[in-house]
Amino acid sequence: MCINIKNVTRLSDITADEFEELFAYTTKPVIVTDATRDWRAIKEFSYDFFADFYLNEKKGKRINDCFYFSYKSGLNSLEEVFTMDEKRANLSGEPWYVGWSTCYDEETRKLRSYYSRPYFLPKTAESDMVDWIFMGGPGQGAHMHVDSVRHISWQAQIRGRKQWELAPPPECIYWCDWITFTVEPGEILVVDTNRWYHKTTVLPGDISITIGAEFD
Repeated sequence: MCINIKNVTRLSDITADEFEELFAYTTKPVIVTDATRDWRAIKEFSYDFFADFYLNEKKGKRINDCFYFSYKSGLNSLEEVFTMDEKRANLSGEPWYVGWSTCYDEETRKLRSYYSRPYFLPKTAESDMVDWIFMGGPGQGAHMHVDSVRHISWQAQIRGRKQWELAPPPECIYWCDWITFTVEPGEILVVDTNRWYHKTTVLPGDISITIGAEFD
């Protein structure tokens, strides 16, 4: 799965057919640099946007399990995230990083009005009504781990810059390389997080906001 993979592949202006043939269902990590140009999310998503959305908007009917990851933040729910004191919310207090899944029909539908299905995904690929959101400040991120999800994932870096470290599974450790790279604002990373162990770190600067989903 990882022999001869030395770095992430950066792409732009690739057709869905080309992406399907060359990358979609492989273990090659890929960054597509031009897939978010028309997304309202790039201009409008912020901590304040999500605070207003989750504290005031109606979410509709629950359609999936709800997942929330506090990492090392000490914030135990989305309510705690979006009612934290202003100093911490502005990244000038105690650092934090959290992640969660969408699990209500209106929640997912309303958020998806700010971003669209990435143009390069295979035409026949389907997505569940579940998106993932990760948010936090510089120096924070997810520890090294491997996921247990059903499909390959894409993650769009909406704001901030995030460093990724990919490590091969233990049985490949003597044959494959670790890979380190940065995902810039507006770029989409496609990676099989079920196969690659991965760690993320938000780089200095803006708050990091990432939107992700799986495709089959």
